[in-house]
Amino acid sequence: MEFLVDGLLSLTWQQIVMYVVGIVLIWLAIKKEYEPSLLLPMGFGAILVNLPATGVLNQTLQGGIASNGIIEWLFEVGIEASEAMPILLFIGIGAMIDFGPLLSNPVMFLFGAGAQFGIFAAVLLAAALNFDISEAVCIGIIGAADGPTSILVSQILKSKYIGAIAVAAYSYMALVPIVQPFAIKLVTTKKERMIHMDYNPASVTKGMRIAFPIVVTMVVGMVAPQSVALVGFLMFGNLIRECGVLGTMSDTAQNTLANLVTLLLGITISFSMQADQFVTVETIMIMAIGLFAFVMDSVGGVLLAKFINLFRKNKINPMIGAAGISAFPMSCRVVQKLAMKEDPTNVIIMQAAGANVSGQVASVIAGGLIIDLVMKFL
Repeated sequence: MEFLVDGLLSLTWQQIVMYVVGIVLIWLAIKKEYEPSLLLPMGFGAILVNLPATGVLNQTLQGGIASNGIIEWLFEVGIEASEAMPILLFIGIGAMIDFGPLLSNPVMFLFGAGAQFGIFAAVLLAAALNFDISEAVCIGIIGAADGPTSILVSQILKSKYIGAIAVAAYSYMALVPIVQPFAIKLVTTKKERMIHMDYNPASVTKGMRIAFPIVVTMVVGMVAPQSVALVGFLMFGNLIRECGVLGTMSDTAQNTLANLVTLLLGITISFSMQADQFVTVETIMIMAIGLFAFVMDSVGGVLLAKFINLFRKNKINPMIGAAGISAFPMSCRVVQKLAMKEDPTNVIIMQAAGANVSGQVASVIAGGLIIDLVMKFL
């Protein structure tokens, strides 16, 4: 009882705030089923690392020798020292992605690029709010709508806000079904959302599917060398999927590897969610910038589609542009749901899926380019 009383008396208001944050993340994961594989371990970890005198952060071994706790060790080995966890996760993500809809309709590549507008808008906003340029870039990468990319960039560039960046990136990815409809309706009319699109896919041969990850890796490696770790592992996972001779390995990458790394990544990130570092005005600002980034991603993609429509006879439903963010496959499902809400006969899921997988590639390329630019000029 004495230890319990001492523990309660040693609690700070910041730690209590983090318990609330953790409970909210767990609630979103379980009740709303928003990215449960990440939000649940992040939420539990936020509670775990803020318990007073807990051994998960530091512990004293026999003989009085101090040692890192398990979460700090995982953070140092898996993220700080090698960035292994977010990079390994890309193998699983690549194995899940079918690039067929994109290869059959290559114009969708444009929307993957257009929907990265949120990165640059967020960088400018962060800089205007007096974050230094390196931190502004790390915060801006939230606009990639890609959690592992956000973690990797902020770690490589040594951001002190990695916890807030990770929480913002994954929280807003989970809230795509709420954020995107709002953003899309801001810049589209009902008539535009009702545009039907013909789907006449070009033939995608097995050879094309196998060549695609190899060619992308080589081209991106020459243009943006810092992207190779990101793009290369993503494309390696996709090559495992498409080669046709590694079915068991593909299943392992999609399920066992992806789930295991996601689980460890979620609870490991909680190391940077310690109350004294996380409960700050800067964290609130980062969360606000993250929301702004996600809205501008969608707006940028939609506006690009509307611009392209100025030169096309067969119009593109501008909502397709919003599907160009990296939140796969949630974003393409949101776009299809909006299309059917306006007109139950309007099916644009395949075009939206093409734009969505393009966004996955574009987000990791953008992350690599940003690392490359910052390391060259700063």
